[in-house]
Amino acid sequence: MREFVVEADGGSRGNPGPAGYGAVVSDAATGETLAEAAEYIGVATNNVAEYRGLLAGLRAARELDPDARVRVRMDSKLVVEQMSGRWKIKHPAMKPLAAEAATVFPPDRVTYEWIPRERNTHADRLANEAMDAGKRGEQWSPEASRADLATPAVPAPEGPPGDAAAGAARVREALASAGGAGVEDAATRDAPSRNDSTGAGEEALADADADADRRAAQAVATPSSGWAPADMGAPATFVLLRHGETPLTPQKRFSGSGGSDPSLSGIGREQAEKVAAALARRGTVQAVVASPLARTRETARIVAARLGLDVAVEDGLRETDFGAWEGLTFGEVRERYPEDLDAWLASPDVGPTGGGESFAATADRVAEARDKLLAEYRGRTVLLVTHVTPIKTMIRLALGAPPEALFRMELSAASLSAVAYYADGNASVRLFNDTSHLR
Repeated sequence: MREFVVEADGGSRGNPGPAGYGAVVSDAATGETLAEAAEYIGVATNNVAEYRGLLAGLRAARELDPDARVRVRMDSKLVVEQMSGRWKIKHPAMKPLAAEAATVFPPDRVTYEWIPRERNTHADRLANEAMDAGKRGEQWSPEASRADLATPAVPAPEGPPGDAAAGAARVREALASAGGAGVEDAATRDAPSRNDSTGAGEEALADADADADRRAAQAVATPSSGWAPADMGAPATFVLLRHGETPLTPQKRFSGSGGSDPSLSGIGREQAEKVAAALARRGTVQAVVASPLARTRETARIVAARLGLDVAVEDGLRETDFGAWEGLTFGEVRERYPEDLDAWLASPDVGPTGGGESFAATADRVAEARDKLLAEYRGRTVLLVTHVTPIKTMIRLALGAPPEALFRMELSAASLSAVAYYADGNASVRLFNDTSHLR
């Protein structure tokens, strides 16, 4: 029995707005692209466009072989969970599309898998080509498509410290270029003097840089004393402190950067004092940086006073703006804005109701702030007093985890986490959600 992989995507420029979908069918054994489909569908929502893409992909696979097995891979958590039967389908525009998709192949011959957006680039490009064609008053044409252009399987070994993908790529590249005994030879070779003549010195320094990469790769491949090679110097370490409780915290209400900006409660101030005492005993923090919001600045001041340090403020560490959801519980948002909440849960590119900030936008902002602080505090241990989303985002980026990982972390008030960032671009998560100091 043949097996196909169907990758599908859909998009809407406005949600609802001008929309289109893309789908590609490939051979599961060889990876060969067998069929492509894309269409501009007029004004629709993201989710409707995604379902239309799924339908097109399944139909294309059926035309190739109605007796095949199909593995559907999409970056829409909503579609994958609903078609897998784990989430209910409530939206009236999606119910008939889902029902039709379920009949293209027998259910026991179709499986659904969520994949990160960066692994769904072929279908995503098809969907965007379809929307671009619609903007021109045309329909998508396979002859003009460039969506099958290959995307490098391994990211280029570039990027700031803490970029897990870049760090891992650099390690893999160094391992590939080293070749067995070459790695061991490189690890025992002395670095050249920087007083060599210009031509020979530049060549020797280039060799030394390559050797450093190989030594780093070898240390990751066969670590003997920790994950970081000794020749990379002291890492920059960010100790991540979530602020203490506010009156909204126990009620589990959305409290971002667009709401009432509450101060700490009495319990929150007690928590900050306990954190301060614990960090003073450790004696490793060399600087304190806080988000500009009241609860983080207050927490930071209490800790910094105990440590004898000043507090710097970094705007990029502020919490996500939750728009119209500010001050509401999850249940209240579910009741008032069910479709918006489903879309938000399904895609990091969707913001909360009322112009709130998406998790993708938050991640870009936090990564920019992280890189700025790494450049400023290279090799030092810095306490960052911030919020749930920025801390989870730093952990996620350090691990190279997909955006959905944000929903799979629990982060308590006044908890401590820590990430070390090395010169080769790798990051190491050393602590997460530690609340032992509060007991």
